Amino acid sequence: MESIVEYFRTIPSTHRSLLLVGGITFFWLLEGAIPLFRFKYKKWKHATPNFFFTLTTILINFGLAFILLKTADWVESNSFGIINWLPEMPLWLYALLGVLLLDFFGAYLAHYVEHRVKPLWMIHLVHHTDHKVDTTTGNRHHPLESVIRFTFTLFGVFIVGTPIALVFLYQSLSVVFTQLTHANIRIPRPVDKLISYVFVSPDMHKIHHHYRLPYTDANYGNIFSIWDRLLGTYMYLDRDKIIYGVDVFPDEQKNSNIVDLLKQPFQKYDRPTLTADTEH
Repeated sequence: MESIVEYFRTIPSTHRSLLLVGGITFFWLLEGAIPLFRFKYKKWKHATPNFFFTLTTILINFGLAFILLKTADWVESNSFGIINWLPEMPLWLYALLGVLLLDFFGAYLAHYVEHRVKPLWMIHLVHHTDHKVDTTTGNRHHPLESVIRFTFTLFGVFIVGTPIALVFLYQSLSVVFTQLTHANIRIPRPVDKLISYVFVSPDMHKIHHHYRLPYTDANYGNIFSIWDRLLGTYMYLDRDKIIYGVDVFPDEQKNSNIVDLLKQPFQKYDRPTLTADTEH
């Protein structure tokens, strides 16, 4: 465990880049072999806006990385934060708790708030208006959302007290799980169900991309499914019934255009509430 933590403390930027590019490539190929849905689309054309937003996310995170580094160094040197206030524990447990809690603050909580606060939902909408969810969808975030997600992660590092090694470990796992859970792959139902008791599985996250409430407002997790299960936001829907997109933004052409997507958060829009005739 010590060697793993030390590796992530000094992980080269090239290794992190390879993880991103290699993961997308791996799941891209896997989608062709065992697709969940047989989309009739030009894969590269569909991926173009998603790759654009992947690039903006990388640039924003890179530009703000020094803040994250300084914060992680400060909490470590001052023994500040939840995991530093707990009794001494084995390194593996320290790392597990650090990643688990970062997953809550940086992913689950950020995601939950984005769905509950209208201006943030409008920004997050860009991620949901993909009508053909695949591994490239995972990084389809408006630049403003990249800043919001970074802010929640920074808050998590400060509150949890994670050193930079655990921050990089968390971010690496987050990249892999984001690619996996959005990938258009068919995993045997029993296997996917078994995975979902501990981790966010592909089918579990696909339910979150269903085009209608209440499923859109469920299954917020990124790495661990524990937060959805503990906090009552877990829902199940048969994967064959999933329809991607957002019901009140049905224009697939606009939802595939980079300029329109950049302007999407600034549209006038009243989000519907769950009513008795809403799909269950």
